[in-house]
Amino acid sequence: MPNAKVLSEKQAVVAALVNRLKGASAGVFVDYKGINVEEDTALRGELRKNGVEYNVVKNTLVRRAIDELGFGELDPILNGTTSLATGKDDPIAPIRLVSEYAKKLNNKFEIKAGFMEGKVLSLAEISELANLSSKDTLYSRVLGTMLAPITSLAVVLGQILEQRGGNAEAPAAEPAAL
Repeated sequence: MPNAKVLSEKQAVVAALVNRLKGASAGVFVDYKGINVEEDTALRGELRKNGVEYNVVKNTLVRRAIDELGFGELDPILNGTTSLATGKDDPIAPIRLVSEYAKKLNNKFEIKAGFMEGKVLSLAEISELANLSSKDTLYSRVLGTMLAPITSLAVVLGQILEQRGGNAEAPAAEPAAL
């Protein structure tokens, strides 16, 4: 039986994992077997740049945390080497980045499972979500779509004004006659 100090340290790690999983909008469990230091460093840098927290986790401690959160269906994936990538702001970021990296490394880096907004995702759902653009890109597309009609109207009005011999500048105010 472990001593009280070791037990309290493990309980603190489980509590931290529970808080991390609760606070995450999405996350991915990964089998990182076969990845080298250079590849791991590149992955961690890219994830950090996109606001994704990533680290190696101990299966027994993660199992306790996910059981506490009601993600018991993830228990079977918790064997071998396991790391966890979670994101708070952009729910697609951890899924998209880890999926891109898994494709790049050809079976050295394999997605085990994922979750989003409190729901466990299938590998098919993870693959589908990985193909979505980032949140900022999607916002840009929506904004561009909203601005397109206004921009087109301004161009058409400018062309009409040019055809009639006017200029596109606003006329200067004339002084009022007394």
